[in-house]
Amino acid sequence: MSKKELISIIVPCYNEEEVLPVFYKEINSVSKEMKHVDFEFVFVDDGSKDKTLNILKDFSKKDKRVRYISFSRNFGKEAAMYAGIENVKGDYVAIMDADMQDPPSMLKTMYHYVNEEGYDCAALYTKSHEDYGLIRKTLTNVWYKLIDKISTTHQVPGARDFRLMTRKMVEAIKNMPEYNRYTKGIFGFIGFNTKWIHYTAGKRAAGESKFNINKLIKYALEGIVAFSTSPLLIAAHVGLLFCLVAFITIIVIILKTVIWGDPVAGWPSLACLIVFIGGLQLFFFGIMGMYLSKIYLEVKKRPVYISKETSEDVDEED
Repeated sequence: MSKKELISIIVPCYNEEEVLPVFYKEINSVSKEMKHVDFEFVFVDDGSKDKTLNILKDFSKKDKRVRYISFSRNFGKEAAMYAGIENVKGDYVAIMDADMQDPPSMLKTMYHYVNEEGYDCAALYTKSHEDYGLIRKTLTNVWYKLIDKISTTHQVPGARDFRLMTRKMVEAIKNMPEYNRYTKGIFGFIGFNTKWIHYTAGKRAAGESKFNINKLIKYALEGIVAFSTSPLLIAAHVGLLFCLVAFITIIVIILKTVIWGDPVAGWPSLACLIVFIGGLQLFFFGIMGMYLSKIYLEVKKRPVYISKETSEDVDEED
C-alpha cells in the first residue's frame, strides 16, 4: 500500500484566541473529507499577547498533527509565513489565515488543480471583500494596479496569501531568506505555473483585524521598495527635468536683465519655486533613504525571526 501524500497547513497567528477554535474545527472537518491525503497543521504564534499560545498547546496535546512555533516577540506576518515554510514537511504546502475570511473548504478545489491538473500552485484572488469599507477597497484596488505597473514581477490584483504549493515551489521560496520580505512579490518572482481562483472574501469569524491603515501603508511601501526601482528612476527623471527648467530660467533672467535692466522682478515666484524644489529634493532624498535603509538591514544578516518555543521542544521534554 502506497504512502499517502502529506499536506502541510501554515497558519500565522497574532492574538487570535477568539477565532482559533472556529478555524481548527473547520480545518479538521475539511481534513476528514480529504481522506486520500494526510495533514499536518503548523501554527506560528507571532508573539501574541493573549491566550493564543495556550490554545495552540492544547491543540497539539489533543491532535498529533498539530505543531506550533512561538516567536520571542512580534516579528510580523511575513516572518511567520517564512518560519512555517522553513519547518513544514509536506509534499504540498498551504498558507492560510485563521480568521476564516479565506474558507478552508477551498483546499479541496486547490488540491485538485495542483495534484490532478499539473499546476505548481493554486491561489485565491478576490475583487470583493465583505470586511473592507469603501475607502479601503478603493485604496487596495489602486495599490494593486500601481504595484503591477511598476514592479519587476507580475502582481495579480486582489491576490490573497491563501494558496497551495508543491514542494518544489516551497523549496524555491526557502532559497530566498531575505530580511525585508514581501511574500506576494516573492511568489511572483519565482514564477511557477499558478492557477488563480476567484472568490468573494468573507467576514472574520471572530475578533478584529490586526492590520490598521498605518500597517497597510507600511506593507505597501515594503512591496514597492522590495520589487521595484521605479521610484529611483522617477526621482532621476524629475531631477533631469528640473535641471532643464533651471537652465531655461537662467537664460530668461539674463535676457530680461539685458533688455529691461530689472534683475529683481519676479522674486516672489522665484521664492516659491525655490521652496517647491527644496521640498521635492527632500522627498526624493526620503525615497533614496528607504532603499538605503533596506540595504542596511539586509547586510546585517539578522534572522528573520527568533523562535522561543516549539511543539518539538515540549515533545523532547516529555
